[in-house]
Amino acid sequence: MTAGRPAISAVVIARDAGSTLAATLASVAFASERLVLDSGSTDGTVAIAIAAGARVEQQPFLGYGPQKRRAVALAAHDWILSLDADEALDAEAAQAIQALDLADPHACFAFRRRTFVGIREVRHGPWGGETVLRLFHRQHAAFSSLPVHEQVEARTAPRLLPGSILHHSFTDCADVITRSVRYARLKAAVMRAKGQQVSPWTLPARGVGNFFKSYVVQGGWRDGPVGLVIALSRVIDSTLPRALVLMGEADAPRVDRPE
Repeated sequence: MTAGRPAISAVVIARDAGSTLAATLASVAFASERLVLDSGSTDGTVAIAIAAGARVEQQPFLGYGPQKRRAVALAAHDWILSLDADEALDAEAAQAIQALDLADPHACFAFRRRTFVGIREVRHGPWGGETVLRLFHRQHAAFSSLPVHEQVEARTAPRLLPGSILHHSFTDCADVITRSVRYARLKAAVMRAKGQQVSPWTLPARGVGNFFKSYVVQGGWRDGPVGLVIALSRVIDSTLPRALVLMGEADAPRVDRPE
């Protein structure tokens, strides 16, 4: 850290993230603090974090938004850099952060996120041009409290920094579909809590519309089989939670880990 420069806490929520956490923590080695909020790992996650010099805290999993809010609250510094345990900054993004003037606490910063399915990068479709806000001052921005699909809510528009977040979340195409099905109950519970009404007649149109947008309009077909699978996952995302609400199966499930 440069003398006189605001300190940054890099925060990560994790459980059983032993295969990816070392790369995540190495990519933020410049941070004044690296905090891993673990939710009961049974693999080498905690040992890896400690070996990397990170501070480790424990918290049973509360859902994605609440868990990340807890990690932010535990951080030693007000400037927060949040990464998932399957993400890592590339060198350009790390350098861009270190060159920032953080004198304005109202400022916040976003990055391009490059998602991989296995070793293949997804370059098109809904994930192709994705940007995420991940560097912010906790007195002026915060994660939403949603249990799934949480995001940072800020009072000012974020500035897009050079470089990327590398997102190695999915082992293969089957994992994409499995994850969409797993998240459906969480999304359904959110819908029920908000009192959202669902009409069964809208489900086919919603599914077809989301598939067409992902695969055709956003160019998912350019990614080959991966693009097709992602388009199918968008059908699941847009219809299964609503179907669960209609069937009365939208109670919040037991959630014990971040993915």
